[in-house]
Amino acid sequence: MTQIASLPMPTIAAMDGVALGGGLEVALACDLRTAAYSAQMGLIETTRGLLPGAGGSQRLPRMVGITLAKELIFTGRRVGGQTALEMGLVNRAVEQNQTGDAAYREALSLAREILPQGPIAVRMAKEAMNRGVEVDISSAMAIERMCYARVIPTRDRQEGMAAFIEKRPPRYTGE
Repeated sequence: MTQIASLPMPTIAAMDGVALGGGLEVALACDLRTAAYSAQMGLIETTRGLLPGAGGSQRLPRMVGITLAKELIFTGRRVGGQTALEMGLVNRAVEQNQTGDAAYREALSLAREILPQGPIAVRMAKEAMNRGVEVDISSAMAIERMCYARVIPTRDRQEGMAAFIEKRPPRYTGE
């Protein structure tokens, strides 16, 4: 799960069916999550005499807050896509479609929104947020400045600024 969370590019999990225990822990390791309203998800390990052991007990509280995470983990409760959206567990929830891949299609839509952005800027934003959330605000601001400084000399940053001035879409190369 840590390898998924550590990927430099944004990751998106799509939950169209059941994501219980380890399945939800995979989704929690991703940056963004989509779900069908009919999806069922939960960290049910306590119902089996276990606890979430692949990062769920750490990632869920950071996502939905400690008190809600405790309730969900202690009870082993399953939630649907709409409830998951309301609690901040998923970014987007949609009605399931005839082919059973509504969350997957929504994940693709979200990816298509990210794709045109500057790839280095997105990577550095992910790093700044992931590292910054783990430390105090002063240290987090230093991490942000370091990530920002790594974007400044790139051709992508120059292209983004030129495209803005010229009122045209940018053509990023990842350099």
